Amino acid sequence: MPSLKDVKTKITGVQKTSQITKAMNMVAASKLRGAQEKMEAFRPYTSKFNDAMSNLSGGANTDSFPLMEKREVKTVELVVVTSDRGLCGSYNAHIVKRAVAMTAEYEAEGKKVSLVCVGKKGYQLLKKSGKVRTGYTAVMSSFQMFNAREIATDLAEQFLGGTVDKVEVVFGAFKSVAVQNPVSVPFLPVQPVETEGEAGKKISGDYIYEPSTEEIMEVLQPLYLNVVIYHAMLEVGAGEHAARMTAMDNATNACKDIVSNLTIIYNKARQAAVTNELMDIVGGAEALK
Repeated sequence: MPSLKDVKTKITGVQKTSQITKAMNMVAASKLRGAQEKMEAFRPYTSKFNDAMSNLSGGANTDSFPLMEKREVKTVELVVVTSDRGLCGSYNAHIVKRAVAMTAEYEAEGKKVSLVCVGKKGYQLLKKSGKVRTGYTAVMSSFQMFNAREIATDLAEQFLGGTVDKVEVVFGAFKSVAVQNPVSVPFLPVQPVETEGEAGKKISGDYIYEPSTEEIMEVLQPLYLNVVIYHAMLEVGAGEHAARMTAMDNATNACKDIVSNLTIIYNKARQAAVTNELMDIVGGAEALK
């Protein structure tokens, strides 16, 4: 049985750890509020942008746009968006796992796969694979639209240069504080968005655009790519704080359980020490008789 001093030292250490995890939980909750508001404010913009692209691409000649060129897929590039910092449970691991599974699927089809890592954690986990073409490891802590534009421009240059034939973005979509699911969305080539169901029934005719549809599409396509990357970064930013808040809450509860168990051990050790001392006193008294 451990000594009283050792158990007491462990209890003190776990209590200090509990204070740290509780503070980190509060910080994550505070940051989540701002990240979630920013993400939810951008979602309507993304939705309307997709609607505009749907209306434009539906009546445009896609053969005249290089970013919409459909060709035989021989090389695929996956953009893996993760956080820069850890201590957020298995959030980043699930995103990387999804990217690894997609890589295996494409390679089984005979396609060559390369990776672009946005976020330090994804880069650290995937760099050993030897498939990482480039990494943006210092942007997720405080990113802006120009960061998304830089990444989207690089990907578009790779596609236009014929280095890659298809690009997909893999990130953790924010559903709620408790749920962040890894998803993948197509990025290049830009696909005409087909409107189906009730939304499609509301469209009763074609729109007349001024200037022409082709001129508008030429301007909107690069902006559309920026929006897709920025939206993924916003989702990961909110998901990271939500996952960290949950992880730190679980860690705090685990610390409480450990302290409770150690307290029981401490009381047992103290009782054993008291019993031994009483036995020594009784034994000494009997010897004197």
